[in-house]
Amino acid sequence: MKVRPLGDKILVKRSEAQTKTESGIFLPESAKDKPKQGKVISLGSGVLNKDKGTYMPFTVKKGDTVIFSSYSGTEIKIDNEEFLIMTEEDILGIVD
Repeated sequence: MKVRPLGDKILVKRSEAQTKTESGIFLPESAKDKPKQGKVISLGSGVLNKDKGTYMPFTVKKGDTVIFSSYSGTEIKIDNEEFLIMTEEDILGIVD
């Protein structure tokens, strides 16, 4: 199944959670934090500029690795994979 975000929405695949600490201790499922980083999979058309009637381009692009806040976006499942749909305002930065 394919999903194409509408308007100012962005589809992001969250990075995998760490399974062990830097010192080598394995983490149980209950102790794992959801990563606050992911990869941009797809973009909507952008934010509509009502004065000009055109869409303003996104700052991020497909394939960018981004950082977002803990509770941003809406979680969805597509073909047993978890994704987030969020706005560009939810994104805090791009990882270079």
